[in-house]
Formats: sequence, C-alpha cells, structure tokens
Amino acid sequence: MRMHWEDLPTSTRAAVAAHTGPIYAATTADSGQNSEIAATLDTRAGLIFVKGLRRDHPRVWTQKREATINPHVTPLAPRLLWTVEADEWNLLGFEHLDGRPADYRPGANDLPLVAEAIITLSTVRAPADVELKEIEQRLADYVDDPDDVALLRGDTLLHTDWTPDNVLIVNDTARVIDWAWPTRGAAWIDAACWVVWLVAAGHMPADAELWAAKTPAWATAPARALDVFATAQQRLWASIAAGAPEIAWKQNLATAAQQWADYRRN
Repeated sequence: MRMHWEDLPTSTRAAVAAHTGPIYAATTADSGQNSEIAATLDTRAGLIFVKGLRRDHPRVWTQKREATINPHVTPLAPRLLWTVEADEWNLLGFEHLDGRPADYRPGANDLPLVAEAIITLSTVRAPADVELKEIEQRLADYVDDPDDVALLRGDTLLHTDWTPDNVLIVNDTARVIDWAWPTRGAAWIDAACWVVWLVAAGHMPADAELWAAKTPAWATAPARALDVFATAQQRLWASIAAGAPEIAWKQNLATAAQQWADYRRN
C-alpha cells in the first residue's frame, strides 16, 4: 500500500529537509506500483519528487541501481538530486517533471515523441562499471531453445518498462522515468517492448511494428530474434496475468502480447 509523506518518521523527513530546506507540502503520487513512498514535495528548493523503499525491502536494490544508472540516462531521465538513508528508509530525490503520461492510442501526437526517446536511448551504451541485468537472463525462462537467447544479447542500455506512466510528456518532449530495472541487451529491444504497449492501446500488431520501425535500431533485429522476443513476451505477460486475474491492465497486456506473438507466427 502506498504511504504518505507524513507517515514517514520525523527523523527521516528531517534528513530530507537537510537537502531541500523547509518542506511546505507533500502530494502523494497516484500512479506507479514499485515504491512504498512516492510524493511531490513543495520545498524551499522548489518542487522535488521523492520515492523510496524500506531498507529491508526485498527490492531495495532497485533504488540503489536507479541511483547508480541515473548519470548515464540524464537528461532523458530526471536528474537525481540526492540520496537519503535514514532510519529504516532509502529515499531518492529527483528533479520534478511537470508532465503527463504519454498517449499511446492510434493517431496520438505523443507517438513520434516516444519514438524519439527510444531512438535516443538506443544509442546509449550500457556502462561496463555498473552491474546490470542481462536481457537474456531475464527472459531465459520464456525461451525454448537456450541458443535463441543469444539473439537478444547486446551492449545497449535498456529501460524495458514502457508503460505510459513511465513516459512523461514535458514541453513536447518525452522524458523516461522509473529506472528500477536497467538492463543490458540488443539495441532494438526497447522498441520491441513498446510494441506490446501499443497493441494494448489499440494498434494492430502490424501498425505497432511500423512505429517501432521508426527507430533505426529496429532494422538491426533479425526476424528470428523478433519472433523469439514476441513469444517470450507472450509467455512473460501470461505468467504475470495468471498471478493477478483481478488486475485488468495486466490481463490487457497479456492479450496484447498474445496478439503480437500470433502476428509474428503468421
């Protein structure tokens, strides 16, 4: 359950105020699933977005990974301003973005902006000195032939979670947030991840692939690699949906991934 800023210990809030100056108000975020605390703070230093997990949370490593990767993905991502570890909490303070989630529906004006963001990211080499998940590790359980995972391998820094809530439109530019799962893999994979979200938003699979093809890295993907990836996405989202039959958006993504995989097979 999402906590409110006022629920944090007084000493934890004071540790943040040491960076920001007085905190006049806090507004809890109504989107996002991964943080126990996520809020916009109105401070003497201006608006700041803070997110965090308890230090004993099993996913607290994602906070530390996001902090480590931030210099490599700024300014596509909001700039990390500070990190606080106080009491039982790990908190990250970011530049506040005054934006809205991207619209992925057919004909939306945001689509070219998202494509530009994916193009920008596809040119970022995964830093050698940062421990990252490998895409072939993350998808190994969803690929039949172990040799096929080599088709996904690469040295590009990937985001992989292209939910519209992670793509904010700010001054006619797409900014990408929530870097909890930075991954190393082939340059075309973020565009391929986007395909599933586009289908879920109402695109036919062929039309979704046309949007993905606006990113130059898409042309580097062998047809076999796209087939393998689409099947892996189908199985991944089916597994996610099976574990949460009451959550409509997960069911929608599972259906979209199935539609794309069927299209690739035909």
